[in-house]
Amino acid sequence: MPAIEAFDVAYENFTLKADFQAGASSCHALILHGAGGSSRATASRSGLRPALQARGVASTSFDCIGHGDTGGLLQYSSLSSRTRQAEAVIAAQNLLHPLSQPLVIFGSSMGAYNAIKLTQTHEVGALILIVPGVYEPAAYDVPFGPQFSEIIRRGRSWADSDACAILSEFKGNLLIIAAEHDAVIPPEIPERLLLAARKAGSRQLRVVAGADHQRLFPLLSEERPDEFDELMGLIVDCAQGSSP
Repeated sequence: MPAIEAFDVAYENFTLKADFQAGASSCHALILHGAGGSSRATASRSGLRPALQARGVASTSFDCIGHGDTGGLLQYSSLSSRTRQAEAVIAAQNLLHPLSQPLVIFGSSMGAYNAIKLTQTHEVGALILIVPGVYEPAAYDVPFGPQFSEIIRRGRSWADSDACAILSEFKGNLLIIAAEHDAVIPPEIPERLLLAARKAGSRQLRVVAGADHQRLFPLLSEERPDEFDELMGLIVDCAQGSSP
């Protein structure tokens, strides 16, 4: 397999650390990581990016401010900043290794919300949302820290999210992958997102039995390879089905 090609993206006063992994087909996806200890390396360690490459799908990912090789303090970022960081990477990569048009975007956990928000400003042909988190608009511009945490920890704050309203206008392909034993994301969230996407070209919710929020792809790739292969088939069909 070709080596991963690292590149830098200027964003405000930061340098976002990103990388590109080639694929044999014309499909080239952007992968957005989650919060906490997540980084662009998460999708590689989990087996997702190698499996995509093995099936011909190229991928680009980057470390948001406060994560991975980009580093910096989380207080200098926010949900809205993460969306703008993704837009900076999209613009930069389209000059280097163009992303699929319309875009193919993977979003995990918090990154799923950023992926959904990107459909408001970009033509997105496929969304693959993995253990998706969503947030109410009041949290969008608040820097990560105590105030942000206070907002999102309010009981069922996610129920006031604009994510469903945004997805109600989405016309691409939607695949939502949820974990049966997710202690972070209530099962209502992926169900609501699926139901909201009434105009989607295709929509599907896949709940992985026995999986939790932190260990979905590793569980399948390491212990249930047949199921992993079947899930990757669904992912690639969703991604490549968005091509014109």
